[in-house]
Amino acid sequence: MSLPTVVFGLLGTSLDVGHGSHRWERWRPTVALCQQDDLAIARLEILHPRMATKLALQVSQDIAQVSPETVVRLHTADQVDPWDFEEVYTQLHDFAAAYPFDTAREQYLVNITTGTHVAQICMFCLLYTS
Repeated sequence: MSLPTVVFGLLGTSLDVGHGSHRWERWRPTVALCQQDDLAIARLEILHPRMATKLALQVSQDIAQVSPETVVRLHTADQVDPWDFEEVYTQLHDFAAAYPFDTAREQYLVNITTGTHVAQICMFCLLYTS
């Protein structure tokens, strides 16, 4: 029996945007992640800036429609300068250091499709150095 899959990702404040029924007509990577037939996601941990809380809630509700078995947890992650490598890396590192990983009971994936290029690079660096 395989372990439940937990995915970490950054909300795409541009790519995940969508309003009204038209939002279902475009690709939104965070929602699409939960629509994969060969990937059952038990929990999705989404980091998002405070200013995008409304979008994060909409994405969470949309995921509940397409993948009702997926639990979505939203985490506010504000940066003074989202293009500052040190600040972004430190924030992501602190989040990961505080997260209660349980590798005996869950498997973990990271989605780096969304976020600024700086955030994507920092996520990659954190994974590469762990």
